Amino acid sequence: MFQRILVSVSNKAGLVDFITPFAQAGAHVVSSGGTAKTLQEAGLKVQEVGDYTGFPECMDGRVKTLHPKIHMGLLYRPHIAEDLDLLTQYEAIPFDLVVVNLYPFEEAQAKGVKDQELIEFIDIGGPSMLRSASKNFENICVVCDPGDYQWILRKDGNLSLDDRKYLAAKVFQWTSMYDQMISKSFFDQLKSSHEQNGPLQLKGDLVSTLRYGENPQQKAWWYKNSQQGLHHAQILQGKALSYNNILDLQAACTTVRLFEGPVAVAIKHNNPCGVASGKDPLTVLDNALKSDPVSVFGGIIAVNFPLGADEARKLCDLFLECVIAPQISPEALEVFSEKKNLRILQWPEMSEFKSTNEVRSVDGGFLVQTADSLDKDTQNWQILGEKPSAQIEEDLLLAWKVCSVLKSNAIAVSKNGQTLGLGMGQVNRVDAVKQSLERVQQFHPGSTDLVLASDAFFPFADSVEYAAKLGVRWFIQPGGSVRDNEVIEAAKKNNVNMILTGKRHFKH
Repeated sequence: MFQRILVSVSNKAGLVDFITPFAQAGAHVVSSGGTAKTLQEAGLKVQEVGDYTGFPECMDGRVKTLHPKIHMGLLYRPHIAEDLDLLTQYEAIPFDLVVVNLYPFEEAQAKGVKDQELIEFIDIGGPSMLRSASKNFENICVVCDPGDYQWILRKDGNLSLDDRKYLAAKVFQWTSMYDQMISKSFFDQLKSSHEQNGPLQLKGDLVSTLRYGENPQQKAWWYKNSQQGLHHAQILQGKALSYNNILDLQAACTTVRLFEGPVAVAIKHNNPCGVASGKDPLTVLDNALKSDPVSVFGGIIAVNFPLGADEARKLCDLFLECVIAPQISPEALEVFSEKKNLRILQWPEMSEFKSTNEVRSVDGGFLVQTADSLDKDTQNWQILGEKPSAQIEEDLLLAWKVCSVLKSNAIAVSKNGQTLGLGMGQVNRVDAVKQSLERVQQFHPGSTDLVLASDAFFPFADSVEYAAKLGVRWFIQPGGSVRDNEVIEAAKKNNVNMILTGKRHFKH
């Protein structure tokens, strides 16, 4: 049972219930500011830090626990006589329990707090106390996470050395992430004048432990590193999300964000297999499902419009893993309830979320890049051939957007606001062209006047010549090949139109 406790927290959830048993058993509790007030209002006897140190809080609270009498009580070594003599000489308490968590810098930043006001959310005394107590874990139990209160109480405070070492390790992990979060905030503000970032550590809080990874023999965990994100989606129905579900939901949401009007996206194995846009949500959903009615089996559907009963009935005609939308009506939920295993997610902020950096692991490290951005301004297009009509321009944009989220080499074929054939993940571009047009012939036979988008330039004229024979009338690609002239000449000979965007969208 703990006898000498130091407490200073911003997150007071569960604190009173945690401290009460020890305080009632006679523990001496030292606490700062608002934390002391919370404990006193609960009827607990508390000595305030200023009364204990003999030095008042000052500089608007910037200096309160940064005092030798505090840190002597955190860093003492009971087997060294000089340390014990100093504690006696200065009437310092050798603490055996330290409960500290940090100023909510991330939450303040997410709420739009900026500049000098945000700087005041940088905790100094908290990390100092945590690190001092953790260094002395052999003699002190240090707690930074309210999630640990209950298991410590269940042990009546009788923790093993491994328990205390675990808690100390957790502290160093948390303070490291806290510093990294502040560092990133500063670097983000300096990007206009400083191109290079400093050392980068991955920071994340556990959302959940997953049943397994991509395959059953792999372990997996879901972490968050932002206040907003996919973890905010509410699971209204169905089993817990799997590792692969989460990856596919991410791909679906990323694709949805490329569109302003109603759009429906079908995802399979991290790639779109059907996308449609338009004005009427039910028609849009129907077109997306019909884009590739074979591949959508067992897939994931994302839409950027509210789902009603009619849309739910259409989705229930298929076997799907997940459905995600910004809003699900009660009537739709009632329809979905017929399929108990279908995961239904509601995420109102789905279209508003903005990705910043992308991280991928490599042996011994990781790569970081900024998120790809797709220029939707058609004024920058170089049009070689006739000027596209309004409908053709919409189809060109649709194919171009979808192509940007397909795995390279990638080809998207579209018409009338609907993808008709998608080719992705091929080791050469002509194979991706063939794959996309084979799907057009399989699911939409007889289609003509098609639009075809390529995520990167055509290295040879063969793809254009092949596609032109199968009904493609419009091509959109970045250009930039040493054989651009040959490709453009092939377009002219086959009486098709070519649009050059000047920007590629590889997705490896």
